[in-house]
Amino acid sequence: MENNWLDQPCAALNETAGLQALERQGQLTKPPGALGQLESVAVILAAMQGAEKPQVDRVQISIFAADHGVAAEGVSAFPQAVTGEMVKNFARGGAAICVLANSLDAKLEVVNLGTVNDPGDLPNVLRAVIAASTANFAVEPAMTKAQLALALQAGRDSVLRAQQASVQLFIGGEMGIANTTSAAAIACALLQESPQLLAGPGTGLDSHGVAHKAEVIARALALHGLSGDEPLDVLRCLGGFEIAALTGAYLAAAQHGMPVLIDGFITTVAAMLAVQINPDVRGWLLFAHTSAEPGHQRVLDALVAKPLLHLGMRLGEGSGAAVAVPLLRLACSLHNEMATFAEAAVSGKI
Repeated sequence: MENNWLDQPCAALNETAGLQALERQGQLTKPPGALGQLESVAVILAAMQGAEKPQVDRVQISIFAADHGVAAEGVSAFPQAVTGEMVKNFARGGAAICVLANSLDAKLEVVNLGTVNDPGDLPNVLRAVIAASTANFAVEPAMTKAQLALALQAGRDSVLRAQQASVQLFIGGEMGIANTTSAAAIACALLQESPQLLAGPGTGLDSHGVAHKAEVIARALALHGLSGDEPLDVLRCLGGFEIAALTGAYLAAAQHGMPVLIDGFITTVAAMLAVQINPDVRGWLLFAHTSAEPGHQRVLDALVAKPLLHLGMRLGEGSGAAVAVPLLRLACSLHNEMATFAEAAVSGKI
């Protein structure tokens, strides 16, 4: 499978709509800047949507699930079987993201890219199985080029479905035991940072477990000898199917002019990959929260990202992004529905 679509240009932000929104913000009955980040979010969304009054009523949350071969190195506090079991939980509506999506009236899709204990056909789960797992990247590359292409395409396909549904905001989420190890390894390779700085507890490792995770990552980095300016090679050697799908989704969303709300550590690493592949992706990304995972802040800094929330969350599944959706909706409501000084016959700033 070819990745020719990766080279397609990103859509251009609508600067006129952004300027109109910024001008409107200056006319609303409040001191300039009084609503803080809620103001800038509304302006950014206006530029993304090409509308002076943006909306985020129609939201799609796509969860990509996949297993990681590096789990064999004992880098997770939970057994690998949890990935497939959680896919079943998603299908039943029992996971946190299911509750959040229902509360937000958001479309939720779950894409199974391959788990060691394959749950088979399930309601509300799309099967796009590439393999039961990636390879153990501490020993060999995680993916073949063909597998990488399939995973990237799975993310793109999700965005194309969202576009068909006229979605106004796309959220990507992930599920995969050992995927914080993969994300930390990718971040280390892209940023040329030490695993000791970026490796974290993931599902709940103690200090000894984190040290072991860092050692596994260091071994993998030495094995593959990757350069930070080769994002697709980094992704192929160290990534997971779900991280690749997220990367493909973010690229496709930017190409098709669809706003994206980024979740936590793993999704932000995927966003960094997408931006490395095409820097224009960055203009289509909003950031929901700062994860409790220690490497997240470093990755956010590299993307010059200012998340909306800091709640100490580290669940994944797109949950942190879902929690931030009401803030985006409120930002739009304030921007769209507040009276201007002229409309309210209120005196403006002297």
